[in-house]
Amino acid sequence: MIRFENVQVTYADAATPAVRGLDFTVPEGELVLLIGPSGVGKSTLLNAVCGLVPHFTGGTLHGRVTVDGRDTRTHKPRELADVVGTVGQDPRAHFVTDTVEDELAYGMESIGLPPATMRRRVEETLDLLGLAELRDRPIGTLSGGQQQRVAIGSVLTTHPRVLVLDEPTSALDPGAAEEVLAVLQRLVHDLGTTVLMAEHRLERVVQYADQVLLLPERGAPAQLGDPAELLAHSPVRPPVVQLGELAGWSPPPLSVRDARRRAGPLRERLAPATPQPPRPRPDAASPADEARGAATRPAEPAPLAQVTTLDVRRGRTGVLHRVSLTVQAGETVALMGRNGAGKSTLLNTLVGLHAPAHGSVRVGGHTPHRTKPGQLLRHVGLVPQDPRDLLAADTVAAECAAADRDAGADRGTCRALVGELLPGVADDVHPRDLSEGQRLVLALAVVLTAAPPLILLDEPTRGLDYAAKHRLTEVLHDLAARGHAIVLATHDVELAAELADRVLVMAQGEVVADGPTADVVVSSPAFAPQTAKVLAPQPWLTVPQVRRALGATS
Repeated sequence: MIRFENVQVTYADAATPAVRGLDFTVPEGELVLLIGPSGVGKSTLLNAVCGLVPHFTGGTLHGRVTVDGRDTRTHKPRELADVVGTVGQDPRAHFVTDTVEDELAYGMESIGLPPATMRRRVEETLDLLGLAELRDRPIGTLSGGQQQRVAIGSVLTTHPRVLVLDEPTSALDPGAAEEVLAVLQRLVHDLGTTVLMAEHRLERVVQYADQVLLLPERGAPAQLGDPAELLAHSPVRPPVVQLGELAGWSPPPLSVRDARRRAGPLRERLAPATPQPPRPRPDAASPADEARGAATRPAEPAPLAQVTTLDVRRGRTGVLHRVSLTVQAGETVALMGRNGAGKSTLLNTLVGLHAPAHGSVRVGGHTPHRTKPGQLLRHVGLVPQDPRDLLAADTVAAECAAADRDAGADRGTCRALVGELLPGVADDVHPRDLSEGQRLVLALAVVLTAAPPLILLDEPTRGLDYAAKHRLTEVLHDLAARGHAIVLATHDVELAAELADRVLVMAQGEVVADGPTADVVVSSPAFAPQTAKVLAPQPWLTVPQVRRALGATS
């Protein structure tokens, strides 16, 4: 169905090709998962399938790409639209209408389907993706995850033979991601649709893949093959595969179910051990403090953020209801919950983008929506879901230089952070030419350069591979150890397990759970990490915890 024949793509002014030596065939009716480190050319490969490369994104394509027998060099994207449906990383760039229902119908109108057919398919897609309650909503009022589902639905209504998806679950909560993946699996199995999908959160998707297409670094040839065989030696591996390696399971399991069937002996080895937290809290009481008792301990320092019975409204709609939150120095708090639960609204309120309808918000002793931005930036920094909102310069070097000036930091501070989080990004590249994950790293570095006492992150691992996520986690651990507080809204349960001291679960604008990470996520089927699911009822959260315990008991 999809054939690459010795394909190489080189963009103008680039010193090296974005991809090279691509030679493989994706059969009809299979779900193929495209994996590889950030910035190795996964988006370029996907764009070559739908004809965006070279007709719209520029660059020179050598070799040949055919889809259902059509050569993409001679067929522009509109001439492939009846065969290939594409959803990119940024759903907002995909939309052409104002409301959910109109967006689902637009693609069918473009190819001239009868009104009765359009109506039936719109209803089917609304049900498939859980969008029925949003059918009349303006797209601009939806959360990022809801927009992602609408973007996927607008492609599904045309019933393409090939679906090309770039990070389709990255903005979705675990439940919504499972719904989307179940739909894709149904399309593959029941309708014979061919799906080529790039995704960094392998723990969500690898068990659904018929084959894995690995795009390595440094121009090594792409590899297409059995998921278990390729992931055993891949630089990007989900936690369940890493756990299998620790336990000596061969081939490694790809799903929690397979791992649990083998986990009995591992649980026995771990039974005498106690899970240790990822890091000690900087303000944790010493044993001597405990012995002296609470009366002799120093008073609790003033919180960096204090939210009290907060209500926020958009027009006549209530978005947050009676939310209370206290964040201390050195604390890392994860906000979790379904798409549209109010997580991003809470973060935006902490930087003054929303005024409370009721209750109060204090950050660094200031009321955010009444404080000048320049003054507030000394106390709090936010990395939003769309990193382009923070990036205005023409090159990475210029962006970093501006961040150093704005923060009053030493020259090169921001650039060093970019290099630490994601090595190999060139100084002269334009931020718009970076991958989604690389843009996120640049935006993170811009905010972290100022090192404000309170750091807010909205989906900070979207588009990041496991290595980049590990480097980010180390940077955030270090900041927390130095007394910075971190609040992150995330659907990445593995990140929350590795990083957070506390987890708040939100639903319909309210806080429904607030407690230590282990207490909250282990008891939740939706928010438990893979390691917790495999080793339950024992309270292990992450592979590093298990690795340290096995090293101590061996």
